[in-house]
Amino acid sequence: MLSRPVLLIGIAFAAVLSGCATNPVTGQADFVLMSEKQEISMGRRYDPEIRKKYGVYDDPKLQAYVQQVGERLAANSHRSKLVYRFTVLDSPDVNAFALPGGYIYITRGILAYINSEAELAAVLGHEIGHVTARHSVRQYTSAMAANIGAGILSAVVPELGGQAGQQLLNVIGNALLSGYGREHELESDRLGAEYLARSGYDPNAVLGVIGILKNQEEFEKKRAKAEGREPRIYHGVFASHPSADKRLQQVVGQAKKFKTAAATRVGREEYLKHINGTVFGDSAKEGIRRGSNFYHRDLNFALKFPDGWNLENNPNSIIARRPDRNAVIQVQVKDLNKDITPKEFMQQRLKLKGLEREDKLNGTSLPSHTAVTRITTPFGKRDTRVTVVFYNKRAYIFFGATKDPRDFEKTDPLFLETARSLRPLTAKQKKLAEGLRIRIIRAKAGTTFAKLAAQSPISNYAESTLRLINGKFPGGEPKPGEPIKIVQ
Repeated sequence: MLSRPVLLIGIAFAAVLSGCATNPVTGQADFVLMSEKQEISMGRRYDPEIRKKYGVYDDPKLQAYVQQVGERLAANSHRSKLVYRFTVLDSPDVNAFALPGGYIYITRGILAYINSEAELAAVLGHEIGHVTARHSVRQYTSAMAANIGAGILSAVVPELGGQAGQQLLNVIGNALLSGYGREHELESDRLGAEYLARSGYDPNAVLGVIGILKNQEEFEKKRAKAEGREPRIYHGVFASHPSADKRLQQVVGQAKKFKTAAATRVGREEYLKHINGTVFGDSAKEGIRRGSNFYHRDLNFALKFPDGWNLENNPNSIIARRPDRNAVIQVQVKDLNKDITPKEFMQQRLKLKGLEREDKLNGTSLPSHTAVTRITTPFGKRDTRVTVVFYNKRAYIFFGATKDPRDFEKTDPLFLETARSLRPLTAKQKKLAEGLRIRIIRAKAGTTFAKLAAQSPISNYAESTLRLINGKFPGGEPKPGEPIKIVQ
């Protein structure tokens, strides 16, 4: 009878044999703990979750255009038999990413910074490269190799459920934030450039779009630091600028041998035509931030936060932070399902106890109740101003807290004033609640980004933003007759 250690070694050896596969890009043998069938199944399983989390951008013509460009590249890739699905997500974040099995996503946020079809193809080609080279699968295999039990499980469980499936999701999640690592990202740039060349685009578009996104990254990091938030940047950008990155220039240059014609497609006018009218920044259905004001079209309400505080619009809450990050206001909205008072809502739905300094909120005709209680906040257990206001069959819940307990009394009036500002949208505010959109115009003689910024509704860094989205950062100016993006 075999001993247990010998038996485990035998099982592990069998798993290794079953995990050998041919790398679609190199043609060499790879040890991976996932079959192509499992890979496709994983993408199919989590695609609905990605769509639900971010939302799909409601523009069928733009969706069809991105799908068309993506399919042209995929047809010239190393895994042309896969069915690729390219989806534009309704997110202001600057990002693009791929799930295993050919599910590729690009945000409307990154589309604002792209200036031609060739640059769009460069971003899509990079993500196709992650799929064809099976980067998520390879990193998943490396992560699981440290745990032979989980590795055996992944080799023999067909649909990658439980621990194995979660491990893959962790790999993908990390990649979305920080990329797949220098070598895999560089390989995706090489593959993307090759697919561009084979599809009639100039592979140098890879360098061009990475340069634009690098400028965006550097500016966004400074802005995010000043505003006390995480930056919105694309994971496929290295630490150095492409103009100084010799390895990147080398791998992109190698793709020129795959060019199919002397002329290459740029498609600037075609691309700009398709993004004309695209939402820029916040989406109306999620609410619009304008300086210290917040407008929600579908829920028909306006809020005024303290001047200078930084607003963060999340799917389930609005968070305002003082510039020093030592005071915070959080707003949540919940449906009313029972005829109760705002105080009863606090006690029954929020399950708050130890309410002190209770009263109706002065300065509003809406049903309301406010109190101070001690609850867990981002600063730990703190005295917190909690206010509940009923409006349009919903409860608006305001939490206000400070890091320093001695700062609470001084800041408390701002917490109350924010809750007091809840109002239905005025006719003027309803227009503001529709949000901002990209518009394409022709530059005239004398047109400058400084002049355009002076007329722009962008509340902060308007000139820099216009330069960035037009690929003219930090000091370029539009030429007469040139199509350029503005924000209205």
